Amino acid sequence: MSERIDAHGAASGVVADLAALLGDRLTTSADERAQHGRDESYHPPRPPDAVAYPVSVEEVQEIVRLCARHGTPVIPFGAGSSLEGHVLALRGGVTVDMRHLDRILEVNAEDMDVVVEAGVTRLQLNRHLRDTGLTFPVDPGADATLGGMAATRASGTTAVRYGTMRANVLGLDVVLADGALIHTGGRARKSSAGYDLTHLLVGSEGTLGIIVRLRLRLHPVPEHVVAAVCAFPSVERAVDTVIAAIQLGIPLARAELLDERAMDAVRRYSRLDYASTPTLFFEFHGSDAETRADADHVQRLAEERGGERFRFATTTTERDRLWQARHDAYPAALALRPGARGLTTDVCVPISRLTECIAETKADLVAASIPVVLLGHVGDGNFHLAFMVRRDDPTELAEAQRFADRLVERALRLGGTCTGEHGVGIGKMKFMEREHGAAIDTMRRIKTALDPQNLMNPGKVIPARASASHA
Repeated sequence: MSERIDAHGAASGVVADLAALLGDRLTTSADERAQHGRDESYHPPRPPDAVAYPVSVEEVQEIVRLCARHGTPVIPFGAGSSLEGHVLALRGGVTVDMRHLDRILEVNAEDMDVVVEAGVTRLQLNRHLRDTGLTFPVDPGADATLGGMAATRASGTTAVRYGTMRANVLGLDVVLADGALIHTGGRARKSSAGYDLTHLLVGSEGTLGIIVRLRLRLHPVPEHVVAAVCAFPSVERAVDTVIAAIQLGIPLARAELLDERAMDAVRRYSRLDYASTPTLFFEFHGSDAETRADADHVQRLAEERGGERFRFATTTTERDRLWQARHDAYPAALALRPGARGLTTDVCVPISRLTECIAETKADLVAASIPVVLLGHVGDGNFHLAFMVRRDDPTELAEAQRFADRLVERALRLGGTCTGEHGVGIGKMKFMEREHGAAIDTMRRIKTALDPQNLMNPGKVIPARASASHA
């Protein structure tokens, strides 16, 4: 066991205490530490010194208390699918893997809400809800844990209709840095009582506490679903179509953009007979008459802007294949360059500036020597770049990072944000002061008040002061 468990305390003491609590559910195995010291980001792995596997909220509380006593950092871990280095153990410490807190505790069909433990995944929840007529629609692509999705304020393809995790979390149970358990929110659909701690903690990325339970908003399964695909001569015309639909009040359920390179990758990988041109993927929810009317209206808007080969998918099998192809866009892009890994980034801008932002980005990327694809949840102004880089080539990594940084600068100039859904982690911290200005000092005060020892996922989200030794 490494003695570097943190810069403040003795490794042997906290490990002995945790082992007494957890037995073989505490491990210092090199393989398991390595597994928990990386995510899907481009950042170099940083393994923890130990991994804990609690099976109850009470165990999470005791783990945090023991780590606080020894001055040991604590890093929450869900599925490891994050994209900005959220789970890296930058200062050693103990990773708390939430996989065994995986119970669905309460389904309230009449009120359309559910209570789950943090380790439940979104697919697990929807399988459980299959016979209720309800669904949890937030879909980031990966089968992430719901605790992790709340911690990163995740969203995905359905956010244009159903909102992000922020809109779908009604309340939380959270273990704070001293081991105390707090409950936020409730079952009422609105409240004016006190500070909104729920939405402070949604998106806090484990830096203020560990989410252990969630109360989530559910939605009725749509009576009828229609999906459609349409090719365009340019990304600008595709985005203009979506903006026109939104401004006309057409209730899109999904509106996804793949540029020509992404579409070529998906076409090959998923064996689809689509053209390698900028393409929009749509979905419409409602009654049979409503979905047909909405789809017809969007088809006319698309044709007015050069869209062609408008195809519909109405059966479950056809729709699943279509959306699986969209979710396969990332592995499909990697397949364009075997052996490469992805450096991914995202931004979000006001809908009115989306076409401008994407057009400038596409023009900028002409100079890139690295394969790069553009994908967008264009219904809410959010899009992504994925660079296919050789991780052992510092020149490629530096080039990709330059393009990614210019994208963020562009988004901020246009009134947007440095990240629409990936989160801050360590990858976007350098933009936080530019985006939030003096509000960063308020965030620092909140962090200090709730985590005075700076043990909760330290080194993430809030950049250090120039004169401070740590964030």
